Amino acid sequence: KQWYQRRVAITAGGFYQRSADYFQLVKRERMGLWNVAFVNNLVAIRGDVIQTGKLQYSHPKYDDSNYDVGFATNARKNNVFMFMVNLKQHGHLKRMDNYTDINVHNDLWQIFTNPIDWRLNYIHPSYMKFLAKTRPEFPQPCPDVYHFPLLSKKFSWHIIDELENIPGDIFEGSGKTNDNRLAGGYENVPTVDVHFTQINFQQEWLKVLRDYVGPIQRRVFDGYSFNGNALLSFVVKYHEKGQRKLVPHHDHSTFTTNTALNRQGVDYEDGGSFFIRQNCLVRDVDIGWTLIHPGRLTHYHEGLEITRGTRYILVSFNDP
Repeated sequence: KQWYQRRVAITAGGFYQRSADYFQLVKRERMGLWNVAFVNNLVAIRGDVIQTGKLQYSHPKYDDSNYDVGFATNARKNNVFMFMVNLKQHGHLKRMDNYTDINVHNDLWQIFTNPIDWRLNYIHPSYMKFLAKTRPEFPQPCPDVYHFPLLSKKFSWHIIDELENIPGDIFEGSGKTNDNRLAGGYENVPTVDVHFTQINFQQEWLKVLRDYVGPIQRRVFDGYSFNGNALLSFVVKYHEKGQRKLVPHHDHSTFTTNTALNRQGVDYEDGGSFFIRQNCLVRDVDIGWTLIHPGRLTHYHEGLEITRGTRYILVSFNDP
């Protein structure tokens, strides 16, 4: 919910009436300073104007429930100009009507209800800069493997902490070819992982893909537009005492996104994605940065072995 003063017209009786350009101004599609006939809610008044006594909330024509109408009427009568300005974003109200406390980091599930807060908390601070880039300007560590900042460090820490704080071991039981989480019950190249469907995060993640990954995909793979589907999105956990690597494979996707959630050289050693046909290794990806590459046919790849620690990555098979 935005904080704003109201750009209005008024009725013959002096009451508020929405102006034709109301939504353009609220959304800041038109920006400027306007002399208006009516203001209410959050109003800043110069001290010397208050001392003149020209501004009163009471008016003989209106009852106390319409104090704002009386205030605006008195201002107009006494030639006190009222202004609406939208040159700066002063803040917004957070919606709490469906906020729950069932998770450790409940803000992760707020992308639909509080999208501005979600973006500020969880999208990488450099993401918007990349929307202005053209394909040749994107980092390309391997042929047709592009690299861009998607998620913040806070997102990475929160999603890992969320998964590791679920009672028991939510990763336990995965990493096998027989997998009842899948429609067919079989995984050809299994990983130790958690599917977002297991934590009721699938719809939230699909919105991230549509709102933030889709625009990047259209820049680096022009001529194709993401359909908004990702049947399989998951967090993989490579561990020195568990699954340490992944055998060569193709992804079941038109294109894949692979986001680093922790630090190579700090949280784990070695590892990385090796693209076999391209003979190219991608390693030491910063937290929140994402690799985007074709999933089928051209980019046969493997996850190289880690030699120490725990590596977390977030993978989506997009438009399978």
